[in-house]
Amino acid sequence: GLISLEPIKHKGMDVIPMEFLRDLLPAPSSLAEGYSGKTSIGVIVRGRKDGKPLAKMLYNVCDHAETNKEVSAQAVSYTTGVPPVSGAAMFFRGIWKGAGVFNVEQFPSKPFLDDVATRGLPTTIIDIEAGDQDELFAVET
Repeated sequence: GLISLEPIKHKGMDVIPMEFLRDLLPAPSSLAEGYSGKTSIGVIVRGRKDGKPLAKMLYNVCDHAETNKEVSAQAVSYTTGVPPVSGAAMFFRGIWKGAGVFNVEQFPSKPFLDDVATRGLPTTIIDIEAGDQDELFAVET
């Protein structure tokens, strides 16, 4: 596929698809200036608490213009870069511990969410009713 690092023949020449894409597409940093609008990243969590159904939505909204002003990048880059920095901070501060390989979901979330908020990605958590998801998304998930 196009993200392969294995050379392929194209018109008699060796071409590495990933390098071709890198050269063809604009640099992400060139997209920041002039970007407007916002990103919205969220998740709906459903479960039970005290035997009763419970649903919450956790989300973040990030403004392209604000992130460009702060770090000369668009919001997609910002929302991609900040969480790994916060995750690393959790380990270096000793908040997340353990030997081996872990998924981020295996660690306490509150310190992480608090940390990403201090780095410009505040999270909102709201209670939702079972039918609310239909109004939040144009497609069924």
